[in-house]
Amino acid sequence: MTVVPVTSADLDASEVSWFSALCSDDYRLLGVPEGDLRSSFAHCSAILREAESQGFRNILCPSSYQVGQDTLSFVAGCAPITDRINMLAAVRCGEMQPIMLARTIATLDHMLQGRLTVNIISSDFPGEKEDSSFRYQRSREVVEILKQAWTQDQITYKGQVYDFEGLTTDPAKPYQTGGPLLYFGGYSPDALDLCGQHCDVYLMWPEPKDQLAERMKAVNAVAEKYGRTLDYGLRIHTIVRDTEAEAKEYAEHLVSKLDDEYGQLIRERAHDSGSLGVSHQARARALADKFGYVEPHLWTGIGRARSGCGAALVGSVDQVLSEIEAYRKMGMRAFIFSGYPHLEECRIFGEKVLPHLKTCSLPHAYGRVPDKTPMTPLGAGERK
Repeated sequence: MTVVPVTSADLDASEVSWFSALCSDDYRLLGVPEGDLRSSFAHCSAILREAESQGFRNILCPSSYQVGQDTLSFVAGCAPITDRINMLAAVRCGEMQPIMLARTIATLDHMLQGRLTVNIISSDFPGEKEDSSFRYQRSREVVEILKQAWTQDQITYKGQVYDFEGLTTDPAKPYQTGGPLLYFGGYSPDALDLCGQHCDVYLMWPEPKDQLAERMKAVNAVAEKYGRTLDYGLRIHTIVRDTEAEAKEYAEHLVSKLDDEYGQLIRERAHDSGSLGVSHQARARALADKFGYVEPHLWTGIGRARSGCGAALVGSVDQVLSEIEAYRKMGMRAFIFSGYPHLEECRIFGEKVLPHLKTCSLPHAYGRVPDKTPMTPLGAGERK
């Protein structure tokens, strides 16, 4: 399988991340809600603190249009209770006015002293259904305005959605020179074009490896058109135990109480349930064997009760490590793992797998350095 060029191709380490279940997506048995696993600041911040203590380098803080915790508020609240782990904040483009979003992200980056990364999201808003091309155009404009705000003294932008003339950007400069790394996932031509031109890490959901390789080649071709190279990442669940039999037994246990009709309701409540990416997850389930495996260690059972990322690596420690190494040989440098329930599985993965992996923080690989210039306070006459 051909290795795709990546920005950190000479990097012999990987950014290994975990996931905090902000969107009320945590279960001991899939499809069986339990009160102590509901989205709350206490529960989700406990997952974050456990991930930091285990040595994960980043944690995805997802966004939902309706359920769970507000992502940016959650990240702000966790800044003072962590000191090493990065936070990957999912930002739904258009949800916040882009000038205010630039200021908010810059402020968070200072609160975290450069530990912020951003996941660009382009899905619909509640009660709306926009054409895919419009949603990605809106995201493109938001990203381009963010980059102006983070690197220039003024913002002048004329687009299809936004129009600004000569707006000052002071003091909205992030802690990291040039701003946080931008992670992105999307399957349409408009999505690939936006990622290839403006983003840093292309994230994929689990599919058979030959399909992932084709996806990487497609976005790499777009990036080359703009004179750029990208890093690649995989967002995937995991069930790892001492033996393959134990791991597969736990996978079956996880779905043992799942009602498929309720699972469908869980999938459909997500606003991305009709997206191209979700359809690829459904296709993987359709191609799986009678036990749900589309590859020897890639189990699609998770997707029976979850929109979006719908498959898990299942196996012994050595088997899961071998799968991760296979992905690395394809050119992937970022991994966002999760498991049910998230707190317990974070501990298991951290103790059994993480010690065998050489890890890094991708912002450092990109040469992102903190901007030590103090943020200029507002003058007395400017205070509101």
